[in-house]
Amino acid sequence: MFPLRARKLLASSLIPLALAACAGGGRPGDTAYVARDVETLYAAAKARLDEGQPKIAAALFDEVERQHPYSPWARRAQLMSAFSYYAAADHNKSIEAARRFLEIHPGNKDAPYAYYLIGLNYYEQISDVERDQKITLQARSALQEVSRRFPASEYAADARLKLDLVEDHLAGKEMEIGRYYQRSGKWISAQIKFQNVVDDYQTTSHTPEALFRLVESSLSLGIPGEARKYAAVLGANYPGSEWYERAYRLMQRHGGIAASPAPAAGGA
Repeated sequence: MFPLRARKLLASSLIPLALAACAGGGRPGDTAYVARDVETLYAAAKARLDEGQPKIAAALFDEVERQHPYSPWARRAQLMSAFSYYAAADHNKSIEAARRFLEIHPGNKDAPYAYYLIGLNYYEQISDVERDQKITLQARSALQEVSRRFPASEYAADARLKLDLVEDHLAGKEMEIGRYYQRSGKWISAQIKFQNVVDDYQTTSHTPEALFRLVESSLSLGIPGEARKYAAVLGANYPGSEWYERAYRLMQRHGGIAASPAPAAGGA
């Protein structure tokens, strides 16, 4: 079944329809081209969606548009088709359908949901940090578009929450690469990756470790002054963290640190 929140958001964005009781037969032939009046065809698609058969529902919503392209129902069916493909985890078709809706109806009241749906499709394809992050970047771009275009909408509020997770994911990828460079002794390359996290993803959960790794890399590159600078920033912003405790101990072994002592509790 599709996510409850996404379904609630869709329900709140579309005008409720007074559908006829005849919802279609539910036979395999329902998706074949059989001329039907628009209300019956739309009702059959909606019934399939409610029954947890989003792939068939998507095909039927597509059929609404094909058979009745100039009907007001066609516009509703386009967006419902995009949602049904999303519910069926057919992300490419869902994105394609949502974009087509926006091309035809750019100023429609349901445009915010179409933009949001595109972001959701990318967001749910995000892979682990060990893989290529192209989809993650596309998710960030799409979610930022929702927040930029419709800042007061509930879609924007949810997009901003997801953007925080996307940023954390991208920072995690930078950290994963930086740690690999460290293990390989490529200290300058590692330094660049950790600095990226501090500069571009400073509100994420990875920043304390990135600062500690910058301390490590700076010491390995023979620039203890830079190491002290990073350790001091770490102590000022994350004084009780494990990463500051480790940085403090490391700097003590290399001639001290220009910051307050690490707390006694905890340890690496």
